Amino acid sequence: MFTKLKDFINQKTLFGEIMRFLFVGGIATVVDFLVMSVTLYIFEPYKYPSFFNVFYGAEPSVIASCFGTGTGFLFGLVANYLLSVLFVFNYKGNSTTLGGAVKFALLSAVGLGIHVLGMYLMRDVLSINVWVVKVTLTLVVLVYNFITRKIFIFRNK
Repeated sequence: MFTKLKDFINQKTLFGEIMRFLFVGGIATVVDFLVMSVTLYIFEPYKYPSFFNVFYGAEPSVIASCFGTGTGFLFGLVANYLLSVLFVFNYKGNSTTLGGAVKFALLSAVGLGIHVLGMYLMRDVLSINVWVVKVTLTLVVLVYNFITRKIFIFRNK
């Protein structure tokens, strides 16, 4: 059964790329969320009796939310870049060059801008739970990332 799943994910099709992108994105998202959680806990330990209270306890401050989002993003970016180059896309395009890495980072920075602006508007202006906002914005930026990376970095020449 594991072999069939592996073959399904390793298809050399657009669908296979999307499946691998989602898998790698999931890993990068876990890295992002964990780093954000640790950052929030370190930033405001007085709000959380234990680390797990970060997920369901007091709401973090604006500065902690933004800093945690940025820090999580950076760690998730590194994980995502390395795994994308190694596993995700059928064509490597210019991904392994310095220019490709810079494009990856710049396109990701736009995604970060979308994420931080959304975090501010939805969390701090509309007072929506920080984790509901984080998950929603992660899905929005996921779609943006796949489309822009496929078009500008990992394309067949």
